Amino acid sequence: MNQPRTLLLTGAAGGIGTFLRTSLPGYGYTLRLADLKPVEGPDGAGSLVFDLADADAVRAAVRGVDAVVHLGGISLEDRFEAVLEANVRGTYHLYEAVRTEGVRRVVFASSNHAVGYVPLGGEAPIGSAIPTRPDTYYGLSKAFGENLASLYADKYGVETVSIRIGSCFAEPRTVRMLATWLSPADCARLVHAALTAPGVGHTVVNGISANTRAWWDLAAARALGYEPRDDAEVYAQALLAAHGDPGPDHVDARYVGGSFTLTDPHHRPSPARGHAPQVTGRLFTP
Repeated sequence: MNQPRTLLLTGAAGGIGTFLRTSLPGYGYTLRLADLKPVEGPDGAGSLVFDLADADAVRAAVRGVDAVVHLGGISLEDRFEAVLEANVRGTYHLYEAVRTEGVRRVVFASSNHAVGYVPLGGEAPIGSAIPTRPDTYYGLSKAFGENLASLYADKYGVETVSIRIGSCFAEPRTVRMLATWLSPADCARLVHAALTAPGVGHTVVNGISANTRAWWDLAAARALGYEPRDDAEVYAQALLAAHGDPGPDHVDARYVGGSFTLTDPHHRPSPARGHAPQVTGRLFTP
């Protein structure tokens, strides 16, 4: 595939969006930034501000780009209605805009929480071909996004790489992240590979760095040309000293999704009457 030059980056004001809007221009891309809120900083001048619930605004944002990196949406567990609007309906609007405007490549930010109830402790690394087992409404929405991408690839020829992102931060913050960390630099490498690999159809890949303690297999990502260079192990001594070894009975050692398997949005306070769910541009996948 010829390298796309102009990218729409949704969720550009969020954590991963900030990493990518800094690094992707170095790969030769021109970025069109979009979020629910204005993108701060000198690179945010002229960024688009809209809600993914606005199908016309989404289509206008897609018009004229070569590819889309879709990070936008609610990034943690929330009420079903909020996740439905932001991550389900909003992602549908994105794919309809891509189809209508003739854009042929999407990189979809899926999540480890799409497979959060997959048990840990097996002998073999966990590949990206395993069926989804979401741990939350948030994870369910990411599973929906993967299936939507599959439908649009088969029916309309819109190619997508869905990246099941682990934990993308400047440094790993917990012992769990020694397995799930995706460094900002490796994130950019993976997105670039996803944008430029030929004939991807709909491909699901695991999104982590070359971590010594990784649970996940990176074969599908490497097949795209991804070569991770970072390893969370350099942070292991400090994290274990600060937090201790959680042990085999800890939830982080039992399931891919860790503590998300314990999250229950029905036990959270409901928003005030009349408060409409909003789409946030943050993408935060612990």
